[in-house]
Amino acid sequence: MRNLIVALCCTIAVTGFSQEVQETFNGTRIVNGHSTETLKSHILQFRISHRFGDMAGEFGGVQQWFGLDNAADIRFAFEYGITDKWMVGIGRSKGTGNPYSSLVDGFTKYRILSQTKDNKMPLSLAVMGATTVSYMKASSDLTQVSSFPDFAHRMAYSAQVLVARKFGERFSLQFAPTYVHRNYVGLNDENGIFALGTGANLKITKGFGLIAEYYHVLNATDLRENQGSKNSLSVGGEFATNGHIFRINLTNSKGFTETQFIPLTFSDWMEGQFRLGFSITRNFKL
Repeated sequence: MRNLIVALCCTIAVTGFSQEVQETFNGTRIVNGHSTETLKSHILQFRISHRFGDMAGEFGGVQQWFGLDNAADIRFAFEYGITDKWMVGIGRSKGTGNPYSSLVDGFTKYRILSQTKDNKMPLSLAVMGATTVSYMKASSDLTQVSSFPDFAHRMAYSAQVLVARKFGERFSLQFAPTYVHRNYVGLNDENGIFALGTGANLKITKGFGLIAEYYHVLNATDLRENQGSKNSLSVGGEFATNGHIFRINLTNSKGFTETQFIPLTFSDWMEGQFRLGFSITRNFKL
């Protein structure tokens, strides 16, 4: 154990003398999930995210103007860089209502290692922990998850290890082993869920890139299929300017946070149950 700690300290020390690779990803998110990036020290970021209804399928099409007439979820958030490697954030989202709505979430993320240009450190590594609480009115139906017998039943948690590498100047790839725990679930559901997330960014120009993200849940497949659960898949594009990042995406997920889009995605791409979404951020120096 002592040798492991010494080796880790030496590795971090070496990276301190090497030039770090900049902007493995253009922001702190890829689509739904976090990236290894953190805000710089004393930067306050305001984030707005919006997700519309199904573009096609039974609840989409021209009568719903391909989902633009409906809002699946909306999130507003403030996020802050305490140091160049440590950031925190808090947000509020409408919630998908399946089964939760009126959500407040908070998270903290720390970047442990940064990839260097000389490849002495070939990867970037960050850890992230988050919690979500619902303040919706409890259901009077005690058979429903939203009946919330105790306050703790309103809460869910997630933890991630984010590992990424930038290949050249244009392509970045990330893996994100994730654990989600919900304090209160239905009879045929599981409190704890493991998932493996992957994300990628391909820069077409200096200001525009293509993004993709997929989270594969590793728990009992039969149980999830019987509930109609699907894995979250998202693709899109991002536009980066000084102080702003605008992302537009297509996704089968309705919720935004890991406690939502990993266990609670029920829409099927093959049935036209995907939707348009976007996010925009603005940075302020404090």
